[in-house]
Amino acid sequence: MRAEPRAEARRDRRTEPCAETRPEPRAEARPEPQVEPRAEARPEPRAETRRDRRAAPRPDARPEARSTPRLGLPSTPPGDAHAAALGHALLAAGRGYPVIPLTRSKLPAIRSPHRGHPEAPPCRGECGRLGHGVHDASTDPLTVRRMFAAAPWAIGYGLACGLPPHHLIGIDLDTKNGADGLTALRFLAEQHGFPIPPTVTVRTPSGGRHLWLTGPPSPPVPNSVGRLAPGIDIRGTGGYLVGPGSLTAHGRYALAPGSPQRPAPVPSALLTLLTAPPPSTHREPAAGAPPQPAAALVRFVRASPPGQRNARLFWAACRAYDSGLGQELTARLTEAARHTGLSAQEARATITSAARRRQG
Repeated sequence: MRAEPRAEARRDRRTEPCAETRPEPRAEARPEPQVEPRAEARPEPRAETRRDRRAAPRPDARPEARSTPRLGLPSTPPGDAHAAALGHALLAAGRGYPVIPLTRSKLPAIRSPHRGHPEAPPCRGECGRLGHGVHDASTDPLTVRRMFAAAPWAIGYGLACGLPPHHLIGIDLDTKNGADGLTALRFLAEQHGFPIPPTVTVRTPSGGRHLWLTGPPSPPVPNSVGRLAPGIDIRGTGGYLVGPGSLTAHGRYALAPGSPQRPAPVPSALLTLLTAPPPSTHREPAAGAPPQPAAALVRFVRASPPGQRNARLFWAACRAYDSGLGQELTARLTEAARHTGLSAQEARATITSAARRRQG
């Protein structure tokens, strides 16, 4: 009689699970809406985290450290400056200006293939290799890219002067050491009766400017430094101008606001001055050349603003000695300089320096 209830109890235990082990409550405890978010939430953050770690560089990663510029201009990485210079050079070449790559020192970027073994006569590119300075200048885009590829350190470009089709002439007006190239050019324009035409104007990092003019195929315009006047340098055949957009150790060259797009023709009177032979060191004026008007030189010195007194006096004294009037005008130039505030001793020293320069 006691065995039957035990058997039933055992069967009940096997067939009727207790509340703690029933499958239904487990299924209800983890319904599908809860299982799906868990399955989706875990892999997605892991995959994103791995991708982010691969894609996002660390702030101190090596590639950024390698791109740190070594030009003294931290805001412009070298690669960007090189690419920018190449872009500007290609634009200039497309407008007919032969170009070459330049270094931060404004020198041709490709070294001569003949260094250590000078050629006689000097090779000007006949060997077919790069490294001949302005003689490598080209308007061909493939050649320009080839030159820049050979000089990845180039961050500027130069425009060769005197070459077709523009036969470019560069008037470099300097403002360093008290010189006033623009004022001296205006004086020359007034005395020789030529206008200064609106033309392409490039500002230099030192505060000066480059004026671009076009000339005839001949006669060639020679390069000169201070021959026309202190603060005026000429870039002609065999020379080059630093192109706008170039980066140098002292800053960037840029087009002046409102600058025309094309260079103006050189005035004929100015071309005559540029192609004239160097002035003689003899005091007498050259045959057929009118002497420099004495009154104009004196007025030029008397009108000197502060900061330009010595530069103008020196220039006027040089002109006076070139015209053979140096000794005659010494007293009048000294008086004009004293009118501007210079002492008599300072004026005499400047005039003496001009005489020494012109006489030897």
